[in-house]
This record gives sequence, C-alpha cells and structure tokens, in this order.
Amino acid sequence: MMNPHIISALVSKDLSLFFRNRFIAVITVLGIVAYLGMYFAMPGSVDETLEIAFYAPVIPPVFNQMKDSGLELRALESERAVKEAVKKGEYLSGIVLPTELMQKLVAGQKPTINLYFGPDVPVESKEAVEALVTELLYLQSGKQVALSITEHILGPDLVGKQISLRDRIRPMFVVFLVMFETFGLANLITEEVERGTIRALLVTPMSIKDLFVAKGITGICLALSQGVLFMAIVGGMNARPLVMLVALFLGAVLATGVSFIVATMARDFMSVLGWGVIVFIILIIPSMSVLFPGTVSGWIRAIPSYYLIETVHQATNFRASWHQVGSNLLTLLGIDLVLIWVGIAALRRKAR
Repeated sequence: MMNPHIISALVSKDLSLFFRNRFIAVITVLGIVAYLGMYFAMPGSVDETLEIAFYAPVIPPVFNQMKDSGLELRALESERAVKEAVKKGEYLSGIVLPTELMQKLVAGQKPTINLYFGPDVPVESKEAVEALVTELLYLQSGKQVALSITEHILGPDLVGKQISLRDRIRPMFVVFLVMFETFGLANLITEEVERGTIRALLVTPMSIKDLFVAKGITGICLALSQGVLFMAIVGGMNARPLVMLVALFLGAVLATGVSFIVATMARDFMSVLGWGVIVFIILIIPSMSVLFPGTVSGWIRAIPSYYLIETVHQATNFRASWHQVGSNLLTLLGIDLVLIWVGIAALRRKAR
C-alpha cells in the first residue's frame, strides 16, 4: 500500500529542490515569458498576398512584363522546383505551363495549365490565380483563350480552415514548455542517484512504489502547470478545454517518462543537458507538421510527441471533438505507460 503522507512529503521536497537549481528555475520562467512574447508578437491574421512561382519551357513575354505591387511572379527552373517551393510554403501558388503553349495559342487550341496550391490556400485566392492565368494568356494572344486548368493540392486540403501563424505555432510553444521539464526532473533524479539519496530513502519506511509515485507527481505537476498556464493566457483552452486538459496531462506524463529514461543515462547536470537536448530536439520535430502542412511524411508518427502536437493543434485551432482526437489520445496513453514502465525499471536497476 502507498503512504500518502510520505508521497506528499517527497513531492514537497522535490519541488523545493527543483527551484533551488537556479539555471532550471530561471530558464523555466524565462521560457514561459519568451514564448508568450513571441506568440503575441506574431501576426494574428492570415497573409494572402499573391506570391506565385511558375515554370514554362518557353516563357511567354507577358509573364516577364507583369508588374503589379500586389503580385509577385517568380520563374523557377523546373516543375519539380515549383511543387517543392509551394509545398514548403514559399509561394502561395505555382503555375506550370505546357511546352506547346505558344503553338496552341496561335492555333486557337485549348492548352492545359497545371496549378499547384498549398493545403491551406483559400478558395478566393485559387480563383484569383485562375483569373490571373486567364488574363495573362488573353494579353499574350490578344483574344479570349479556352483553357483546361487542373488544380493540385500539395498536402491535406485545408480550404476554409486557414489559421494565422500565431495560432499555427501555438501547439509548438506549449509542447516546448511541457517537454522542457524533462531537463528539470531528470537532473533532480540524477543528483539523488549519484549522491546516494535514493538509497538512503529506501532504508526508511518508504517503499519503492512511494518513491516513483512521488517523482511522477512532481514531474507531471511541473509540466502540466506550465502548459495549462500558457494555453490559458493565449486562449488555447477556450475551444475544447477538457480535451486540451487531457492532452496536456498525457503530454506531462510523456515528459515524466522521458525524464526517467534520461536520468538513467546521465551522471551529472552536464550529461543531463547533453542527453536532454538530443531527446528534446527529437520530440519537437513533429511540430513541423503543423507549421508546414504536407511537408512531413508518415514516419513522423513514430515520434511519441506527434500525437500530443496533433491533438493540441486540432483541438485548439479546429475545435476537434473527443471522437476526432480519441485515437491520438489512446495512442499517447499507451506510449506513456510503456515509457513510464521502462523508465522505472531502468531507474530501479540504477538505484541498487
């Protein structure tokens, strides 16, 4: 049986020791302030300036003569370059003209034009690009041209679901805060193992179960409190508060499990930073799938934090329901249980 009084005392001790490490304490506070500052400094609206890449084996003269303060046409070296640039979000759209375009215009035939769009380009912008192509070819030929226009969406189609850069980056910031607690808890455990504190504690009436429950509560409280505070300030809890709370809780458990594993590999504060930075970088890679939709392939799902980032993104930006994010939450729960079990088993072996 677990002893709640012992667990409570251990949690209080751990929290006190956590904030005695000035580096971790200062970075934790500065992290929240810095992320909030960057969030509110970012544009809160969607920029729909028409920046268009195009490729044509033979560039129609009118394309080079196009001058418009609200429009930028940039010739690229190949159709593949156009697709990659649009996919990365460098341009709103891409236009690919066929090799026989000029001959078909002269012969009055119907050329086929391929248009490439990112996943979140609004319908109005697509219509504007189509109108632009039609207008340019009219100017080139001097008569109305019948066109066959084919649209290609590079990545998941998010038409009607455009979100600002500020809201797109919000899930990444909250995951940064939650995952950063990997450093603090891992350092706390490492110091206790290397100093023999854990072995001394186990001589007392405290059980090994009490010890790890207390460490888990400490890690979850530190990570969860920062995530909830940040999301509450930036409005991330407004859409689906319960979904968000559960997702952040599971994210805090994930950070705690990872910190257990990092603590087994580290011997001092510097090695905690070394291993922690590697793990931290890996865990934030899935945020690229939110910042640049369609640019990351399926392998990203192998990283546990993907399910946290995707759930936070869907819940806060698209008001996703329990049904829509349920599979993500269940997957994250399963990963959490495995990591906690592996971390505890490794720490028990190290503490002997």
